Amino acid sequence: MINHTVRTHRSAEEFPYEEHLAHKIARVAADPVEVPEETKEMIINRIIDNAAVSVASALRRPVTSARVMAQARPATTGGASVFGLPGKYAAEWAALANGTAVRELDFHDTFLAAEYSHPGDNIPPILAAAQQSGKGGRELIRGLATGYEIQVDLVRGICLHEHKIDHVAHLGPSAAAGIGTLLDLDVDTIYQAVGQALHTTTATRQSRKGLISSWKAFAPAFAGKMAIEAVDRAMRGEGAPAPIWEGEDGVIAWLLSGPDHEYTVPLPGEGEGKRAILDTYTKEHSAEYQSQAPIDLARRMGERLATDGRDLRDVESIVLHTSHHTHYVIGTGSNDPQKFDPAASRETLDHSIMYIFAVALEDRAWHHERSYAPERANRPETIELWRKICTVEDPEWTRRYHSTDPDEKAFGARAVITFRDGTVVEDELAVADAHPLGARPFAREQYIAKFRTLAEGIVPQAEQDRFLAAAENTENLSDLSELNIELGEDVLAKAPTIPGGLF
Repeated sequence: MINHTVRTHRSAEEFPYEEHLAHKIARVAADPVEVPEETKEMIINRIIDNAAVSVASALRRPVTSARVMAQARPATTGGASVFGLPGKYAAEWAALANGTAVRELDFHDTFLAAEYSHPGDNIPPILAAAQQSGKGGRELIRGLATGYEIQVDLVRGICLHEHKIDHVAHLGPSAAAGIGTLLDLDVDTIYQAVGQALHTTTATRQSRKGLISSWKAFAPAFAGKMAIEAVDRAMRGEGAPAPIWEGEDGVIAWLLSGPDHEYTVPLPGEGEGKRAILDTYTKEHSAEYQSQAPIDLARRMGERLATDGRDLRDVESIVLHTSHHTHYVIGTGSNDPQKFDPAASRETLDHSIMYIFAVALEDRAWHHERSYAPERANRPETIELWRKICTVEDPEWTRRYHSTDPDEKAFGARAVITFRDGTVVEDELAVADAHPLGARPFAREQYIAKFRTLAEGIVPQAEQDRFLAAAENTENLSDLSELNIELGEDVLAKAPTIPGGLF
């Protein structure tokens, strides 16, 4: 990997465009290097993972809305598949629909470093572009390897959230770069597409603050849609604001740390294989990633307390000692009263570690639907326990969160449960059970099991088998519509009725 220094340059300063970060990203995307076998295998895992969570979310209102919007744009030429439907639709709208399905339940892969991300968000737009252009599985894998690589590398080097910029600002450029690799575009075209994609996908983090709405699911899907449109424009010869990151009025100068700040972004050197996907991790539980280890910790502690005959109604307080991010984004450091509101949206509850820990402690389990059900959130004893929980930032957990040593990096917490009689029960967990270093790391078997579990009762067994066989054979596919899953009319009929829009 080569570390690149990225900073603001004045307009009058000599700054060759070959030195622009967007150009360096474009060169990585255009590099004809082969995809490592380990990367190929993990890409297949994530294709299966995305399909699993899309099945689970297919009948939810935001996903239904996105699907209906795509249905209003049938393809006239080419086209891409919309998850759950037969036929072909405009690729950018298929990407929006599929991206919304993937993100709705907050249940797919993650990478956390200077910034946070869900790199699996690259799959819907790159797959849609591949279907639109008639590409095969080999080209798709190459494109996805680039999408993951660029997003992970940007996340390693550039923090967005400290400036309240949403993390999808790294997704637009990564998806555009991935599509550039997929289509074997030249460096200059990819450079323009990356710049356009970044320019059109910078937004504030209010989408993940306060009363969180369905836009949380639409935001990355919209970034993927913008990436497809950016590539289309760039292929037609249209340019982008430049230098997009380093310009005097660019992203660093005005949206991030300002003209005096330097960032360091690592990128593969020429001929170096793209392996970033191997540093990412998926979710066993449908919740914000920083909740994964605390859910497993709460389940473990719940079992212990039950064995000891402890009654959770006797709890005086629960303090979660954790990282800066967990405390300020999904903990009490956020100062969001909605995180204690039983009537809050599902999107808000899955960003409340206090709610999540309380339910997982009581139930000694976690479910993507039952754990968020209104009747579950309004259970009186749960509300009482929930409001006894707080988080505090622990510098050691923050340090481990930012560690570059994979054996030390952690996203967990130490829980201190104090009972009214003065008894204190403590335990901690650094990484989730499903993490590569966890108690039950996810491998192909676990990805398939996750898909089977979420598809049960929604996707017929024969269709499950067909999809899994196609996914595991991705590299050899000539028809990428095989990676779509069609749902029966009886299943789709259970989706909510959506009010009419403009189209």
